[in-house]
Amino acid sequence: MQRVLYQDGTDDRHGGHAQWLDLAEAAGLSRSEVLDERHVLPGVRFATDSYVAFARTRPWTEAVASSLTELFSPDLMRERLAALRTHYPWVATSGHAYFAERPAAATCDARHALELVLAHCTTRERQQAALAALAFKCDVLWSILDALEHAGRAR
Repeated sequence: MQRVLYQDGTDDRHGGHAQWLDLAEAAGLSRSEVLDERHVLPGVRFATDSYVAFARTRPWTEAVASSLTELFSPDLMRERLAALRTHYPWVATSGHAYFAERPAAATCDARHALELVLAHCTTRERQQAALAALAFKCDVLWSILDALEHAGRAR
């Protein structure tokens, strides 16, 4: 529930989705062109749709286990923010909030997910399924990076 509240926000707090849109605007995109997904690369769309389908159709323990990539994201988010500030100085600082706030939230999310997986994946079969779910998520993320790299080379 905390993850949903973090992403969607609350009456008194701007959520992660809104912060992502703020980043897009700070980078020069309009909210409408982000929301209508016109710039989403086919490979990124395929990978993310695949992940959503996985989370909807697999047991909840596997969906939670797949989120354990969050264990590694706090440091990556800090690196991304530093890279954003260094290599994209034209992006307004108003768009930095997502990467500035996400490390703390990701740490909390990962800790909670790990507790759930350890508590509920107590059989060898469930443990193997949890590992496979995490590997699947890594493949999804790798596919997204491949699509981005390919698009960058095509330009």
